[in-house]
Amino acid sequence: MTPRPALPAPLPIPAPLMILAAAVLWGLLGILGKQAQAAGLDPLEVAFWRAALAGGLYAAHAAVTRARLPRGRDLLITAAFGVAGVSIFYGSYQLAVRAGGASLASVLLYTAPAFVAVMGWAFLRERLGRRELLAVAGTLGGIALISLGGGQGVTVTPAALAWGLTAGFTYSLYYLYGKAFFTRYAPPALLAVALPVGAVVLLPFVTFTEKTPGAWGSLGAIAVFSTYLAYLAYSWGLRHLPATRASVIASLEPVVAATLAALLFGERLSVLALLGAALVIGAALLLSVGPSDTERHPPAE
Repeated sequence: MTPRPALPAPLPIPAPLMILAAAVLWGLLGILGKQAQAAGLDPLEVAFWRAALAGGLYAAHAAVTRARLPRGRDLLITAAFGVAGVSIFYGSYQLAVRAGGASLASVLLYTAPAFVAVMGWAFLRERLGRRELLAVAGTLGGIALISLGGGQGVTVTPAALAWGLTAGFTYSLYYLYGKAFFTRYAPPALLAVALPVGAVVLLPFVTFTEKTPGAWGSLGAIAVFSTYLAYLAYSWGLRHLPATRASVIASLEPVVAATLAALLFGERLSVLALLGAALVIGAALLLSVGPSDTERHPPAE
């Protein structure tokens, strides 16, 4: 989605493997969230701890690297992004997991590139050509097929679709925000502000009841692996890989989520729903190909 940010030197690992690692770690997000919810946590509390714990990691990262933090108007915009891109995004994703299942939530998240195309046309005067229109139509068709198809252990309800599409829309806001700020500030510095703000907004929904070691383990894994390390792996890989190829590899995320959901929770999309999922993911890939491909795939979940 954004030009390659200035981050620490890449690890001595092939760039495609770094992107693949990020896709796998993001694919674990719904699985870990479902496990945390099964341990008694409310979806919004899961979202709070994800923002709070990962925000602390980004703050430490920014401090160690002495990254410049946003100030003045930039700080206010970053705080507003923390409400929409963290509080609402993290919360709606976990609510989608509870309402419809981890595999459905992961697929609906990939409606984000279609939202990006429409918003780019509406607000940034970007061209909405044949490719973009075809991708948007494919996304809508995919959602329709998923709604009709359902599946075993997958609950396709208005609530599940609404929360999943809300997550996709708020995830797409990383494009608008990132286009303006990710070239001016180190992304970890921006996230060191946005995530704590998001956590504060989610704070009223937290009960702070006693949690089992398993619940803490799931929350810690979401923050460390599916948020902090996943983003760093994607960023490192993107520095040495064309954005189109990175987007193709990253699209394995819903495949990972669906496979693990089937193995662990018995979630299985029907054939019709799988066709719809393929349309949604295919539309996302279509929007990742072309001159503007570096702006079509949000950089961090």
